[in-house]
Amino acid sequence: MSKLTMDHASASEVFNADEPYVNWHDETLWFVRHKRDKSSKQLPEWEELRETASSIKHYVLSHMDGLLENFERKAKENGVHVHWASDAAEHNEIVLGLLKQHKIDRMVKSKSMLTEECHMNDFLIKNGIEVIDTDLGERIVQLRNEPPSHIVLPAIHLKKKDIGDLFHEHLGTEAGATDPQYLTEAARQHLRDKFLTRRAALTGVNFAVAETGGFVVSTNEGNADMGAHLADIHIACMGFEKIIPKQEHLGVFLRLLARSATGQPITTYSSHFKKPREGQEMHIIIVDNGRSTQLGREDFRNSLKCIRCGACMNTCPVYRRSGGHSYHNAVAGPIGSILAPNLDMTKNADLPFASTLCGSCSNVCPVKIDIHDQLYKWRQVLVKQGHVPKGKEMGIKAMSMVLSQPRFYQWSGKLGRAVMRAVPFVVNNDLNPWFKQRDMPEPPKESFRDWYVRNRK
Repeated sequence: MSKLTMDHASASEVFNADEPYVNWHDETLWFVRHKRDKSSKQLPEWEELRETASSIKHYVLSHMDGLLENFERKAKENGVHVHWASDAAEHNEIVLGLLKQHKIDRMVKSKSMLTEECHMNDFLIKNGIEVIDTDLGERIVQLRNEPPSHIVLPAIHLKKKDIGDLFHEHLGTEAGATDPQYLTEAARQHLRDKFLTRRAALTGVNFAVAETGGFVVSTNEGNADMGAHLADIHIACMGFEKIIPKQEHLGVFLRLLARSATGQPITTYSSHFKKPREGQEMHIIIVDNGRSTQLGREDFRNSLKCIRCGACMNTCPVYRRSGGHSYHNAVAGPIGSILAPNLDMTKNADLPFASTLCGSCSNVCPVKIDIHDQLYKWRQVLVKQGHVPKGKEMGIKAMSMVLSQPRFYQWSGKLGRAVMRAVPFVVNNDLNPWFKQRDMPEPPKESFRDWYVRNRK
């Protein structure tokens, strides 16, 4: 496996160095998961909504070409310029070309995980374009020169003190300030001038409607509206899986999205864009970047149903205790661990193994993606194609040999229990990865099989 980036296990070990901090991160995300549960239970039709959304997305995956062509036709009729990008590099070049065409070197940007996936900010900055993220969480991590750690809550890994220190350094707030209202007001004043003076604004796309050629951007801060409505040119970027067939389907997805993400009935702003205002240009860039490959993978195509709510991250015991940055990918957590190997198996081979396969992610997914099944299937693919470390490959083969031979398995169990009782330091040491974060269990006097045979003759 490539070591250009730290693998998940090593990065998680760094994150876990501060145990009280990790406990706080775990509890905070579980609180968000609890809000999701409480909100969903207020709708008797919740499971029907999930099933409906999943069915609509299933239709989309089977009719992708026609829906995208129809969307393009309708959008052009509405006066929107439509661009197609095969990969991240082409997407970034299109954005840069539009800005240069209008002689613009400063741009405001609303949250867009697609642009994080394409590393657009770094590309534009290297080409002389100033990019200001206007989502509060995104602006915080941008000032820290780091990527978001969560697709909905990009700065969830930081505490109020961290943000207070950051704003004191960059925005001139009072030293030691931690009051959220004070810090938010400082960010608002800092960003106000950016909105008023930038001629270009970029937004993401939550849903694009094939029937109308319009699209919807869901936010809680209104920053997408501020940027798009004040700018001379509005650029919207979307992965092609964001398409849905009809306007009436929006009601299903909007009711699911916010409840799954933060427990809200709906996002504060659900902004519908269809055509540019007089004197404005509107561009939409439809991006592939590996999605067509994933669409062609029968076992993994359902991952393209994802509506980026982040519910799988909030419930995942591994994500909650390892942090988003440990996934070294734009989209972290369980869903990111499915999407990332599709882009680069060598670089991201560790991610499908960063899971307990408990199935909680699949249980909370609003569009019923079989996330834990896909993680298991990715493991099989990666091992068969040689994209895992030799040590792991040898360990898997050894376990396969033990588990496939009952007598050898029984003998190994007896030997293991005897060693743990007689010389516990053999397993209770830092060479055992399991021991690093856990106490080893007390070895039982006998196996379940031995107990069963003795008591059930």
